[in-house]
Amino acid sequence: MTVKMIAMYLLKILGVLVGLILLYVVLGYLLPFIEVSAKDDGQKKEIPIYIYTNGVHTDIVMPVKNDLQDWGAKIPFSNIKSKRTDYQYVGIGWGDKGFYLDTPTWADLKFSTAFKAAFWLSDSAMHCTYYGKMTEGSDCKMIMISREQYKSLVSFVEAKFDTDQNGKFMFIPTNAVYSDNDAFYDAKGTYSFFYTCNTWANNALKAAGQKAALWTPSDFGIFQHYK
Repeated sequence: MTVKMIAMYLLKILGVLVGLILLYVVLGYLLPFIEVSAKDDGQKKEIPIYIYTNGVHTDIVMPVKNDLQDWGAKIPFSNIKSKRTDYQYVGIGWGDKGFYLDTPTWADLKFSTAFKAAFWLSDSAMHCTYYGKMTEGSDCKMIMISREQYKSLVSFVEAKFDTDQNGKFMFIPTNAVYSDNDAFYDAKGTYSFFYTCNTWANNALKAAGQKAALWTPSDFGIFQHYK
């Protein structure tokens, strides 16, 4: 094989890769505009939940405790630095374990971390954050849902936690927490370009019968439906 043939072969591969990246960007921008409508189950909408973003990652925020679910019993307050038990809400998000634990800021992002996350090569984790109150704004939207919708949401979220032989969520001991009110747990599934933290949150809204994007890799794709 001549040098010219090798060069042409490499250019073709590069062209395919660039084409795939452009297609991903286009679909990542356009598909979120296609809305999956909310499903009204006819029940009273009495339970508040929130979608909350830090600018990149979307969490589903729920009441810590009601008669349907006690998150404090499954995500122990003893696993957070503050040890406080008076929080009213808990935000839960799914994502790449490497991003969560090794990349506290974008400046800490390593190529190896990004590569593994993009191509199904690393583990995932649940990030759980307790809050005293929630304040609505451009980064936080409240949604009222019914009891049955909340049950469906809880089932969807719980199903993503990895569990031990006793069925308990598997706590990740680490100093890589973001504050004194959060903790990490092992999760099921693998992060990728096609199934991101925001894709998971978007699917959680679908599971609860709420408005959502057809598919989205970004928080923008979710929040544009809740302006």
